Amino acid sequence: MSQQASEQEYGHYIGGEWTDGDGDGDTFDSRNPATGETLATFQRGTVGDVDAALEAAEDAFDEWRSLSYIDRAEYLWDIYHELRERHEELGEIVTKECGKEISEGKADVTEAWHMVEWAAGNARHPHGDVVPSEVGAKDAYMRRKPRGVIGCITPWNFPVAIPFWHMAIALVEGNTVVWKPAEQTPWCGQTIAEMMDDAGIPEGVFNMVQGFGDAGAAITDDERVDTVLFTGSAEVGHEISGKVGGEPGKLAACEMGGKNGIIVTEDADLDIAVHSAIMSSFKTTGQRCVSSERLIVHTDVYDEFKERYVDIAEDIAVGDPLEDDTFMGPAIEADHVEKIRKHNELAEQEGAEVLVDRFELGAEEIPDGHEDGHWVGPFVYEIEYDTDLRCLKEECFGPHVALVEYEGEIDRALEIHNDTPYGLAGAIISEDYRQLNAFRDRADLGLAYANLPCIGAEVQLPFGGVKKSGNGYPSAREAIEAVTERTAWTLNNSKEIEMAQGLSADITTSED
Repeated sequence: MSQQASEQEYGHYIGGEWTDGDGDGDTFDSRNPATGETLATFQRGTVGDVDAALEAAEDAFDEWRSLSYIDRAEYLWDIYHELRERHEELGEIVTKECGKEISEGKADVTEAWHMVEWAAGNARHPHGDVVPSEVGAKDAYMRRKPRGVIGCITPWNFPVAIPFWHMAIALVEGNTVVWKPAEQTPWCGQTIAEMMDDAGIPEGVFNMVQGFGDAGAAITDDERVDTVLFTGSAEVGHEISGKVGGEPGKLAACEMGGKNGIIVTEDADLDIAVHSAIMSSFKTTGQRCVSSERLIVHTDVYDEFKERYVDIAEDIAVGDPLEDDTFMGPAIEADHVEKIRKHNELAEQEGAEVLVDRFELGAEEIPDGHEDGHWVGPFVYEIEYDTDLRCLKEECFGPHVALVEYEGEIDRALEIHNDTPYGLAGAIISEDYRQLNAFRDRADLGLAYANLPCIGAEVQLPFGGVKKSGNGYPSAREAIEAVTERTAWTLNNSKEIEMAQGLSADITTSED
């Protein structure tokens, strides 16, 4: 599929074939959020399309799992090289379809090939563990085997990287996949499916159904799906994990949102603090699950931090995401602009003092030819901490940032930081190692950063959170736990049977 807008309608990839599916002709468009232009048109998947994809995946499983790790990984090495060779082109596709600025679009592709490299390279690493037995004549091992059909549901904000978090590992471990890309980024989904087809992955091993939430629900709810890997909103993730939790033998690893915070202590380097906070608040227009919406700043440095942070927020470059000098692109869609508006209004209703309000950008700030884009700018406010404030508890998923001043020791900052139903990512800025270690040990989160922005994920690290932010880590080594079963295998090398724990192996009969 070319980089240019296309009038062709694209379908699904099921059982090794491109198909329009069994729908009634319903289609939907991919649109550039910076311009409003249509990029391409796609068939909308139905329950019948999902059924066909699951049947194909189930039929392909036994043959795929019979291949060695190394043979399965060979298919992914072809994709790895294609991702690298098409880096510039694919980065531009990401930026055009989801609106994040071009360096982030390219980084999305880089992260994808890093994940494929990790998963494919892991095929040649040792697998399993030798476990000591109480009995000298026994050998004991831990082995893994694939679970079966993996249902993958991925978000629009990392439309190339996150699908490979899920699928690269699932495939190398011997599972088959049915994937629904986000409806906002079907062009990226189409491109990934084309790569799978080009790599010659056997029919039915990888399947893609384009569409909306009904198609996703048909995947996650089906009894043929052994594991669900989900990255997206807390609302949808909790619904999935609740349903799957009631089905014996079925697993869900769900990585969801956050109301992430950065603690800036009295011992902070303010250059690092301001830089980290700006990156965490406004990269991807605040539309990352790890974006920081709360800045918890010690009273001794609060005024200086606020002044410096506000000065930059008032001048952050919002513009055409394809231009190198843009820091923030558009929001993903009109409905999301309205969601951000409501969060900004809620903060004001709850008593916030607004420091920066660029929600409605002036006409001079919107690039020529981009008037139909979904534009928002930074919204920054300060508010006195209160545990009942919704604006400090509810995720906005936009450039919406609260400054909260605190007095006292790190204990008070941690109390405020942890007072949210979420627990995904967070950071502390301090030159005092005791404060850093207190945050490391006591902050309620899955991703912790010190003297860094609370964004950025290296693929070899687990990615996920606690509390409302998730119930699993659908990436890297931790994803292996979700897509494989562990078997404890014990082999007796003796002609006699000897049991552990002193259990008698003698068999007695009534004649004895």
